[in-house]
Amino acid sequence: MKLTPRFAALAAAVLLASASAAPAAPGPGVSWQAAAADADIDRFFVQAKAEKKPVLLYWGAKWCPPCNQLKATLFNRADFIEQSKSFVAVNIDGDARGAQKLGTRFKVRGYPTLILFNAKGTEITRLPGEADAVQVMSVLQLGLAGGRPVKAVLADAKAGKKLSANEWRLLGFYGWETDEQQLLPVAERPATLAQLAKASEGADTDTATRLWLKSIGALAEGKAADPAQLPRLRGVLGDAAQSRAQMDVLANEAPDLVKALAPQPGEARSKLVAEFDAALRRLNADTTLSRADRLNALQARIELARLESPKDAVNPAGLPAALLTEVREQTGRANREITDGYERQAVITQAAYVLGRAGLWKESDELLKSALARSHSPYYLMSQLGGNARKQGHKLEALRWYEEAFNKSEGPATRLQWGSNYVAALVELSPEDTPRIEKAAAQLFAEAEKDPGAFYERSERSLKKVATLLTSWSKAAPQAAAVSRLKAQLDGVCGKLEADDAKARSACLAVFKGSAPKG
Repeated sequence: MKLTPRFAALAAAVLLASASAAPAAPGPGVSWQAAAADADIDRFFVQAKAEKKPVLLYWGAKWCPPCNQLKATLFNRADFIEQSKSFVAVNIDGDARGAQKLGTRFKVRGYPTLILFNAKGTEITRLPGEADAVQVMSVLQLGLAGGRPVKAVLADAKAGKKLSANEWRLLGFYGWETDEQQLLPVAERPATLAQLAKASEGADTDTATRLWLKSIGALAEGKAADPAQLPRLRGVLGDAAQSRAQMDVLANEAPDLVKALAPQPGEARSKLVAEFDAALRRLNADTTLSRADRLNALQARIELARLESPKDAVNPAGLPAALLTEVREQTGRANREITDGYERQAVITQAAYVLGRAGLWKESDELLKSALARSHSPYYLMSQLGGNARKQGHKLEALRWYEEAFNKSEGPATRLQWGSNYVAALVELSPEDTPRIEKAAAQLFAEAEKDPGAFYERSERSLKKVATLLTSWSKAAPQAAAVSRLKAQLDGVCGKLEADDAKARSACLAVFKGSAPKG
């Protein structure tokens, strides 16, 4: 899954006493049913079939900012709550026992993922979690109206068959970022989206534009496009209604779109950036959008202002003073005004990232520290503080925050993920500290032994990441001896796995043999 800029980033002493702290459930008002095993899912599909209702499956985690954004803007809407009476709402918390195993069953990886199934258990579509709530509701209603599975719709579209406007919309607003190759191999998506964009002309203008923008920006990732398409992008940017309809694609993919259609620095690129900035300013000021969406537009303006700077520049040069003032004002206002715990987790983490991208590291750190006591998942903010310190070269401070984040993290999958991040930081920033690295890795393997889902999906990737880091680190004799002990420890874990879980046993034995997977 391509991580959109909005959510890029990654306590015993922190009391979660704030009234704004949010509970772990997906949200009030909807009768969510928790699933943590195949038996749960099977029971809910039997229920759906008996009641002749579709199933909406939500895969997420307590700490995840975009998950909290859904809770703050979609799951609490009166129309969503009312609509939920017409489907069986199932929640898989990624930290529930067995959840990662269910992730394998449904081919879900990134948080959040929303999948709509019909009453017979056939997947209809994956909803676009990055779109705004009104658009997501529209797509949900299309799926609930008894439409065909998006896989069948895509096959007909590729074959040149006639589709209805609603079927084109289902394709345009499909959750491509969470597809996990259910419809298409990743390598085929840009060309397929371009084909769909061309074929949808005349059926639905917004859908055709969305497919076209995604084929260039979201998946081409900055590769040069046909310059003859530049006027079309300018038309979208200059039209308030069109840019509002495509706000998530424009904000998330601004740099890629500019580099694709104006590949060389110069007058043409500068003109396009100015037009893009004007459109993003409108979105940034549009109060019909959520705070997160408005902040996303502001972040896109920063990314465009950084376009000629090195990608990972810690202190980017040449950012307009007026833009920096806006960043300070908007992030500060969000911190003062937000009272909902879900929205706070989504927006404050994003605001801190925006400040960092603007080179305002002191303000970013201060915002995160001030928000720790009001966050229901402070360990996520601690990881951001560690990332801030690492980027600025403050190694000891970075390690302190990464360790604190790991210590305070909650849930088996989350702990393995945060632990792998801590080991990665140790190997990068303090490779000579063999005892500390061995202790951290040993703790992870001990926790994996107690977790039945440790060798599935996110948890498996976390463990493979640690093994890959340790293998590359074990060059000197003391390090090699430490890794040898860790391998022996993991062998013991593998030997205790249930004999009938061949997948887990195989994955465990392969941890030190494979390379770290992506994602």
